[in-house]
Amino acid sequence: MGNLYELATTLRLPQQPVRSPMFIDGAHYTGSTGEYVVRKSPGHGVAVTETLRASAQDLDAAVAAARRAFDDGRWSRISGEQRAAVLLKAAQRIRDDVETLAWLETLESGKPINQSRGEIMGAAGTWEYAAGLARVVHGDTHDTLGDDLFGLVVRQPVGVVGIVTPWNFPFFILSERLPFALAAGCTAVVKPAELTSSTTLRLAALLSEAGLPDGVVNVVTGLGSVVGQALAEHRDVDMVSFTGSTPVGRSVLTAAGGNMKKVGLELGGKNPQIVFADADLDDAADAIAFGICFNAGQCCVSGSRLVVHRSVEEELVARIKAVFEKVRVGDPLDAANHVGAIVEARQFDKICGYIEAGRRDGAQLVYGSTSTKEGERFFIQPTLFRNVKPDSALAQEEIFGPVLSVTPFDTTEQAIELANGAPYGLAASIWTRDVQQAFGSFRRVQAGRIWVNCTITGGPEMPIGGFKESGIGRETGRYGIEEYTELKSVHVQLGKRARWIA
Repeated sequence: MGNLYELATTLRLPQQPVRSPMFIDGAHYTGSTGEYVVRKSPGHGVAVTETLRASAQDLDAAVAAARRAFDDGRWSRISGEQRAAVLLKAAQRIRDDVETLAWLETLESGKPINQSRGEIMGAAGTWEYAAGLARVVHGDTHDTLGDDLFGLVVRQPVGVVGIVTPWNFPFFILSERLPFALAAGCTAVVKPAELTSSTTLRLAALLSEAGLPDGVVNVVTGLGSVVGQALAEHRDVDMVSFTGSTPVGRSVLTAAGGNMKKVGLELGGKNPQIVFADADLDDAADAIAFGICFNAGQCCVSGSRLVVHRSVEEELVARIKAVFEKVRVGDPLDAANHVGAIVEARQFDKICGYIEAGRRDGAQLVYGSTSTKEGERFFIQPTLFRNVKPDSALAQEEIFGPVLSVTPFDTTEQAIELANGAPYGLAASIWTRDVQQAFGSFRRVQAGRIWVNCTITGGPEMPIGGFKESGIGRETGRYGIEEYTELKSVHVQLGKRARWIA
């Protein structure tokens, strides 16, 4: 840890890739294949980490460990107070390790170092919040069934949970799921994205240091098509939580049908920023630029569609362009930069393809589109298109890059129609000084998360999730812990039961 800490605090690249084995049943696990996969930093083009490519046999070992840990009650049957104590210690371990975790996150994902630090600290706060929920999860009673019968509704942990996380926010998204599952009393098998596995593996070790019993959290690395699919299909897994693209989410939903396991899905988004004529345009422009540049646009709640009243469109676009001109894109280990790298070549090519499609479809390029992938380093400037047709790829498909499309509206009805006109319903922002307009709009916009006069903000107290093709279920908040429980109705006979046959 000392050497990694020194590299992290001085923001230097490792001379050799940081190698991390898997974590199963409380110990490092080298797996059945022994095959390590090298990850190159997308911001530097050099090898930075190595993680194992697991087999289905390795996944079976992890699920078996989680199953034993759940069934013998070492975690599922202890008190909420005891679980909360471990989660609080875990949060402190995360805070103490912020520099190393943030450094690893930046090396693998390409996001700016200050963003990584903020996400790690935000994740620690989520662990602390979930710790409190461990002591308040509860059921219900029914004292209205007559003198001789009493009803109980008991909320119990669902069992073994498979958690599959994406590459864009590997530590933060895991922290929006895992502590809530643990607070409920579940055990878990985590499959991080193969591009960004190192912080998840490090977290597993920190949880062990915090006193989490062996087998309660297990981490298996490798390809989603092999390990993730097997996890979704596994008959000893009681629930699967998947975060990623909508097409893969559909395959997870199908795979989970084998044993009818519970499913939570947070999937794609094509999120509108709705700006009415009375909005504070300076504030909106800054927030809209932030919303599309955050994590280089590789964010499921990125506000990638600007739906703006025609009377202020030209003025707002000019202000957004002015903000874009001040955005610094470059080395993610340079704290002065606002936007880091695109995660890999495939994603880079996909984004560039959408930019070219926008040009072909007749949209007006206002700013950006400059890109580079020299030396296996992938960077794209924030890109702004006007006159985007509502049915075009720019307006309908999730690009997952720093590309903002602009479509004007004339009436509130048109604004709502445009906002709801994509197959997704993950998030939206509404900009207006009119309270009646704000309330009327957020009631009608189909999205699981809505911000009014702000964007991409909030804490773990509020639930997250999507409408339509953006997912199933909710994470975080008190609803988040309930996702990882099952309800059981209990009828207790108090008096002598009336005989069926006298």
